[in-house]
Amino acid sequence: MDRFSFLNAAHTAYFAELYDQYLINPDSVEPSWRAFFQGFDFGMAESHEEIEVAGAPVTVTDDMLKEFSVVRLIDGYRTRGHLFTKTNPVRERRKYSPSLHFENFGLEEGDLDLEFEAGAIIGLGKSSLREIIKHLEAIYCDAIGIEYMYVRNPEEIKWIQNWLNVNDNHPSFNAEEKKHILKKLNEAISFESFLHSKYVGQKRFSVEGVDSIIPGLDHLIEKAAEKGVKQFVMGMAHRGRLNVLANIFGKSPEKIFSEFDGKEYAENELFDGDVKYHMGWTSVRKSDGGKDIRMDLAPNPSHLETVNAVVEGISRAKLDNQLDGDEKAILPILVHGDAAIAGQGVVYEVIQMAQLEGYRVGGTIHVVANNQVGFTTNYLDARSSTYCTDIAKVTLSPVLHVNADDVEAVCHAFTFALEFRMQFGRDVFIDILGYRKYGHNEGDEPRFTQPKLYKAIAKHDSPRDIYGTKLYNEGVIKEGHIKQLELDYKNELEEDLEESRKKEKTIVTEILADDWEGYKIGTQEEILTKMDTTYDLKKMDKLAEGITKLPADEKFIRKIQRIVDDRNKRYFETNNLDWAMGELLAYATLMEEGFNVRMTGQDVERGTFSHRHATIKTENDAEEINLHNRLGVDGKMYIYNSLLSEYGVVGFDYGYAMATPKTLTIWEAQFGDFSNGAQIMVDQYISAAESKWKTQNGLVMLLPHGYEGQGSEHSSARMERYLQMCSRENMIMADVTTPANFFHLLRRQMKWNFRKPLVVFTPKSLLRHPKVISTKEELANGSFQEVIDDPAVDKKKVKSLVFCTGKFYYDLIETREEKERDDIAFVRIEQLFPLPVDQLEQIIKTYPNATDHVWAQEEPKNMGAWAHLLLHWDTRPLRMASRRMYSSPAAGSSTRSKARHKRVIEEVFNTPDKK
Repeated sequence: MDRFSFLNAAHTAYFAELYDQYLINPDSVEPSWRAFFQGFDFGMAESHEEIEVAGAPVTVTDDMLKEFSVVRLIDGYRTRGHLFTKTNPVRERRKYSPSLHFENFGLEEGDLDLEFEAGAIIGLGKSSLREIIKHLEAIYCDAIGIEYMYVRNPEEIKWIQNWLNVNDNHPSFNAEEKKHILKKLNEAISFESFLHSKYVGQKRFSVEGVDSIIPGLDHLIEKAAEKGVKQFVMGMAHRGRLNVLANIFGKSPEKIFSEFDGKEYAENELFDGDVKYHMGWTSVRKSDGGKDIRMDLAPNPSHLETVNAVVEGISRAKLDNQLDGDEKAILPILVHGDAAIAGQGVVYEVIQMAQLEGYRVGGTIHVVANNQVGFTTNYLDARSSTYCTDIAKVTLSPVLHVNADDVEAVCHAFTFALEFRMQFGRDVFIDILGYRKYGHNEGDEPRFTQPKLYKAIAKHDSPRDIYGTKLYNEGVIKEGHIKQLELDYKNELEEDLEESRKKEKTIVTEILADDWEGYKIGTQEEILTKMDTTYDLKKMDKLAEGITKLPADEKFIRKIQRIVDDRNKRYFETNNLDWAMGELLAYATLMEEGFNVRMTGQDVERGTFSHRHATIKTENDAEEINLHNRLGVDGKMYIYNSLLSEYGVVGFDYGYAMATPKTLTIWEAQFGDFSNGAQIMVDQYISAAESKWKTQNGLVMLLPHGYEGQGSEHSSARMERYLQMCSRENMIMADVTTPANFFHLLRRQMKWNFRKPLVVFTPKSLLRHPKVISTKEELANGSFQEVIDDPAVDKKKVKSLVFCTGKFYYDLIETREEKERDDIAFVRIEQLFPLPVDQLEQIIKTYPNATDHVWAQEEPKNMGAWAHLLLHWDTRPLRMASRRMYSSPAAGSSTRSKARHKRVIEEVFNTPDKK
């Protein structure tokens, strides 16, 4: 016992406190005590009162045993209390075993009135077991259930426990605050009932059943403004969106009614618009404390969780460019559906970004409008996890489950989420359990699939009636108060409806309009008009020196030293700049002109093919050095290796570009067809957002493309998919072949006074091809060439004029040299959309004897650009030279791939006069 003589000197209260600390974080306890508690837990499991610790017998007194039992009871409530809450307003909770009954912890009925020092752990001081249980039930098993014991940071756990102990984790609002909550709850319900009566059967995706989200969000925004939050960026799917727009963002109901009436848009026909519950909004709200609050609601498609990534990207752009990185000045809020957050993979991708250097935004508040049905799918068929929010455990984020009928509890949960997020800069999840008053939409019949549930819902009082009765019983409001609230709000809506119907057309207000002041929607004519992208050569010389010399006081691996030395030699001695130099100089010149550059993607710092090396690491301590950020210019380069995600990362960077037109925002795929993981972003945002929502975006996608025998996935960027979506100047598609043209393409992207998404099919083997070079004069004095004519032929001798794009050009001219043919010319189409048809026709006129006009591509006939040319250059008959049609982009066998490639080349050169 000598080894554990410290036990004799310790007070029982100290035992309890230390044991509690051990249960939360064993490593935080002094080793002797840790050994004792480990032995005690083992001994209790074996039902021994005398236990053995490190080979020594230790006797545990009855008092100590009881105290430890109470501590374990407290730990049980903290860990499992959320399973026994009153959080479901319309369903009976599933039963879990064992329960939290005190007898399951070695305590007895006769212990209820005994006092225990363990009460101090939960802020009570020495208290009876009865009082301790009452306190625990109030904290953990009432209208709010909380999960947090998996959090590994003891400081966070202690903060949460202290916060919960205040007022037994129950709200404490004064009479005026309660009246305000009731007012917002009435607005939520009255708005929906008004729409239901005026637009019978129209889809609106009502918030009814989780109405308390509206006063909850209102409460969150007001409290956040008090704490210094200046901007809110929000994303949500359809359910409750119109209500949020009207009652949180202050969008005039008049505008909403105009959209319900289905009027023609005031915009020209390049704008197609979207359904009302997809639209975004920007507003400045005046807080109750008189502060201006900037609020952005991102537009979203029917892919419910897609908007998550966009919101985080918008938020990060604001942090980098407007808020000096102050994460406490901005608050992202994401509202999810229960089925969507549990079922959509992009949720996981976005959550994994939360603490990453290139993507963190200081914590997001996630709100789940949990109506316990996914379209018509019962929640038991919608997930394997206990809760829809179990994804939160990935980032060890606390989760609160709240009864939607208890609006004060909802507001209380929002307060917790805000304060935790502001304290620790981490995500918080609020799962608001309610129901859906109608079906998936207001024209649906939910009783087909949930007859029992909807029988219960039909009898259920609204949250406003429940809360109104509570306030009436408390003496906070008088009889008739709610009716008057409802009447006043309804009269306002009637006035808005009357004004709306006086107007013939709907005007759509784009999100983030003030950030895009001075920019306009670009036309095809403007895209095809030459843009001045020249740059002063002397200034370029200085920039080139900065990015081709490593710091002399640092040590680098020899390969890096050779690469950077070679860049210096290429620029200052041989004047033959490769692809990497063209790219890096484009970034440097734009930064000197005040633009920022952001690039992300898998391995972009070095580059998948080891060509970029924008971030260089020292040999000894792996310090990261970015030479561009040492140039002493106004612009900054943000370049980050991304997590292994395409969907989430492309969505993030699309959102980033959406909020900052003065940043060249780039996502690079590791291989081109990896972008297919982000296809939803391409379909719903990149290709269509300008038409649907009036939002401009200059995101650049670099997609390595080229047939080099690397198999199916590493050959094609699936350019046919992108080209199929091209229409009405919605995007730019390019497949450039020289460093200079890439340089000017990137510079043009930022010099325009409009923004379009730019997709570039970039090379792999051409990164180091001896013929893929440009001079510094071509960079300084040139411009982007949509089409590059053949510089090496006598045009009068040419009989076959071949149009091609990308890497295939170099394969063709190599064969021409081998065959010593002077009757065939190769014209490169560097910009595939908008297709420069007039330039192509002008070039054809310069070949007086060419009678064979050919389109040649290395892709199969049903892929590549062939179908695109048929659609956009239908006036010019072209002979086709390509691989046959295939289902897979390329063969896995390098031998077979080479044979197919050779056959295409032979077909190109097998001109009519040679047959």
